Amino acid sequence: MKRFLLGIIVCLLMIASFSGLTPTPAQAVGGGSVFVIPVENEIETGLTTSLRRAFTMAAEQDAKAIVLDINTLGGRVDAAMEIGELVRGADVPVIAYIRSKAISAGSYIALNAPHLAMAPGSTIGAAEVRQADGEVADPKVVAFWRAEMVAAAEHTKRDTNIVAGMVDRNVVIDGLKEKGELVSLSAEQAVKYKLADGIFPDLKAALQQYGYAGAEIQIYEPTLSEKLGRFVTQPLVIPLLLIIGLMGLTWEMVVPGKLLPGVIGASSLALYFWGHMAAGFAGWESVILFLAGVVLMIAEIFVAGFGIVGALGVISLGAGVVLAAHDTTYGLKAMLFAIILSVVLGAVLFKYFGHLGIWKNIIHTERQEKADGYVPTRSYRHMMYQVGRTVTPLRPSGTAVFQGQRFDVVSEGAWLPVETEVQIVLIEGTRIVVRPVKQGERNVVIPVQGEQEK
Repeated sequence: MKRFLLGIIVCLLMIASFSGLTPTPAQAVGGGSVFVIPVENEIETGLTTSLRRAFTMAAEQDAKAIVLDINTLGGRVDAAMEIGELVRGADVPVIAYIRSKAISAGSYIALNAPHLAMAPGSTIGAAEVRQADGEVADPKVVAFWRAEMVAAAEHTKRDTNIVAGMVDRNVVIDGLKEKGELVSLSAEQAVKYKLADGIFPDLKAALQQYGYAGAEIQIYEPTLSEKLGRFVTQPLVIPLLLIIGLMGLTWEMVVPGKLLPGVIGASSLALYFWGHMAAGFAGWESVILFLAGVVLMIAEIFVAGFGIVGALGVISLGAGVVLAAHDTTYGLKAMLFAIILSVVLGAVLFKYFGHLGIWKNIIHTERQEKADGYVPTRSYRHMMYQVGRTVTPLRPSGTAVFQGQRFDVVSEGAWLPVETEVQIVLIEGTRIVVRPVKQGERNVVIPVQGEQEK
């Protein structure tokens, strides 16, 4: 238990130390620069927070323009919509420079920019929205996403029919796509259909085209905090951290170990909460709720609360995780999956290694076996049917004397006074059962009930 509590303390300390990695606004390097922001890899909620901070820094430094250096295969629709809103609301001119690929959600971000430049060999389009299992999304979702893409094209005065064809397979565009296909344009096609302003060999050439030749280029470099935050908030990483965290703490609680499982579990949970805090989705209240849930679940083991304490612990623990997540539904599913796996692991560990942990001090597991010497030190079988006399009342237990020795005996149920002549009729280990001897029946023995069956 000490190791388990130490793991929780490690979790808190790691969150507190990670909080110190949160970036502070950079000092201005002088007005009139072009602020280049990379938009790479998967579009997810962590990227949204990073870009929002980058746009704020660009505005504070009086940047002439913002360039989104795009190379992505897409990602979350909700994250892309937030970034698109950020681009449309920027006070600084925004240029989207597609260095390689702007696919799916990436194309939506690019289309929201007033200026769009393409690098040789780059592509844009194929924005069909799909579910997590890879299947095409519900028609309502497709219609909604199509409307968002078209709205972005309308805002920047681009061909809405071509943009609709990037999302909807049912759209037919003569000379470009048949029904059942998606629009995906090369750099040359994007310029031909006036989605892009031109093809430029590098970013400097594109900036010259837009009137920023010779401007100082400042590349926004995400901090370690932002990089970790983006990694931690990815959909596949969230359940992985929760599973490792809960299973590590479960292992440390059931099996003594060498503190390693507890440290790994606490570190995973610390990364989960800190990552969501760095991304702006969670606060310390989520951490407090989670730790309160852990404490209540432990208290349920030692306090007879009829399950109420444990139920409150599960609710508090789950609330902490769910409130920290950007998508509460996904956070709840990930948490339930992690709890189920932890319960299974705990049951397996308890079955095979429970005798090594704290449970050995709570649960009595020893058995008195004959092989271990747990047998009566003395046998009274030789005294069967002997006749003696009570020296204390039998109510129904008491003391009787047989051949000059005192023995603890019990009657068959009747209360017998002192100086009653009794005969032994049953011996079970150290238990001696007697019955009174009637006149004329001294040598007649009738077994008690159960003795005949034996």
